[in-house]
Amino acid sequence: MTTTAPSTPAVQLLEVSPEYAGQRIDNFLLARLKGVPKTLIYRILRKGEVRVNKGRIKPEYKLQAGDIVRVPPVRVPERDEPVPLAQGLLQRLEASIVFEDKALIVINKPCGIAVHGGSGLTYGVIEAFRQLRPDCKELELVHRLDRDTSGLLMIAKKRSMLRHLHTALRGDGVDKRYMALVRGNWAASIKQVRASLGKSNLRSGERMVEVDEEEGKESVTVFKVLRRFGDFATLIEAKPITGRTHQIRVHTLHAGHCIAGDTKYGDDGFSKEIRDLGGKRLFLHAYMLTVPLPDGGELKLQAPVDEMWAKTVERLSAPL
Repeated sequence: MTTTAPSTPAVQLLEVSPEYAGQRIDNFLLARLKGVPKTLIYRILRKGEVRVNKGRIKPEYKLQAGDIVRVPPVRVPERDEPVPLAQGLLQRLEASIVFEDKALIVINKPCGIAVHGGSGLTYGVIEAFRQLRPDCKELELVHRLDRDTSGLLMIAKKRSMLRHLHTALRGDGVDKRYMALVRGNWAASIKQVRASLGKSNLRSGERMVEVDEEEGKESVTVFKVLRRFGDFATLIEAKPITGRTHQIRVHTLHAGHCIAGDTKYGDDGFSKEIRDLGGKRLFLHAYMLTVPLPDGGELKLQAPVDEMWAKTVERLSAPL
């Protein structure tokens, strides 16, 4: 019996074709080195082992057509050896699809599922859909949702759709609306929060986002009251005008009304009271999405909340 030793990884020289012009080098590598840990990709970028046109670059470098990218030797798992995912999870995600055509998939992402692997996770939504749609070689996330946020998430099946939607997201062509259950009685006068946001790392290594008017990035969220539950809680709609990490969670906190079930920016006492009603989740849900299509049309979608959310709100409404 003979065994074949795994091939020794070699240096790769990749020429950037015109359709990838404008893409960040880190995202370019993440798409091409599928299965390689994200931490390793950022490490080789940080150490200068990845070169573009023989020069060092930063992770945010944007590629140009004709660039030659030198990738150091890294072992990429064979295409036929993806991490096998539980059939139940795959079925759950297949059932979560609310729209699909030749170029785009939109799902109602369940709470608790990450959008991609990394940080100790071997899989996420994108890894699952690469197994569910093996013939779609260009599957990429259009945007992200936090692991514990549920709701509408777009996955491009074609590079042209990804570019189109990224352009729309950078402008004002995409309308995303979220629902959030927040502590207290949200004042009707709070129609907008404009507070610059910056990232910081705690001693534990955990990344937090906080209001930083001096060095943070401009961030704007528009709010509307949907339903009040006395002075205890309010169901609000949040429309992010900018797209910063944890923007809605930090802006609601900044307004004095943290989101139920938020373990990072929330209030433990309030979250416990909601948990006692059966609400064991973060109460943030991307429920409405309007996007322009390349042919000039428009796609409008809504996604219902899960049963846990619905029953918790029903109990909140019940007379004492």
